[in-house]
Amino acid sequence: MLCAFVVVVCLVRFKSGAHKIMKIQFRPIGVIRSPFQDVKGMPIQPSGAVDVQGKVILDTAFEEGLTDIEGFSHIILLYLFHRSEGYQLMVKPFLDDKHHGVFATRAPRRPNPIGLSIVELIKRQKNVLHIRGVDVLDNTPLLDIKPYAPAFDIVRVSSAGWLEGKECEACLKKADERFKKI
Repeated sequence: MLCAFVVVVCLVRFKSGAHKIMKIQFRPIGVIRSPFQDVKGMPIQPSGAVDVQGKVILDTAFEEGLTDIEGFSHIILLYLFHRSEGYQLMVKPFLDDKHHGVFATRAPRRPNPIGLSIVELIKRQKNVLHIRGVDVLDNTPLLDIKPYAPAFDIVRVSSAGWLEGKECEACLKKADERFKKI
């Protein structure tokens, strides 16, 4: 097993004035390997890591689940921001000088530190996926893989909020230490 820990989250669900606490458990299914050992200087989005190669190393217990993945040029990786501790509801993101609500940003310090990246799948070798466009820290715990399907995943957007006109800046910006634990 590559990852020996379990992420446990308690969720409060309100229904007709009552609440119920549920335990949700995520078990990492592998790790994402990348050349980035430190947050500082990393790309802030996959668009800034177009040529950066890495690997997804899936626990061999899940290898059969990769059957037919080779037919997709891109995959969606869901992962844990494993070096992120705590959160703030208002953050100053890399692409703006103003504070925004954490849910209106892609900041890693979140109530549930889950990240998402769409990467190019170069090839598969048994339980190892060779990828391009990786923008995560080395040894990031992988929670799930999904195929990227343009017919399902591309949506026509009418507004990009505060990011309007700043999307291209993500290709050039590098991370600093602003989201480290305070």
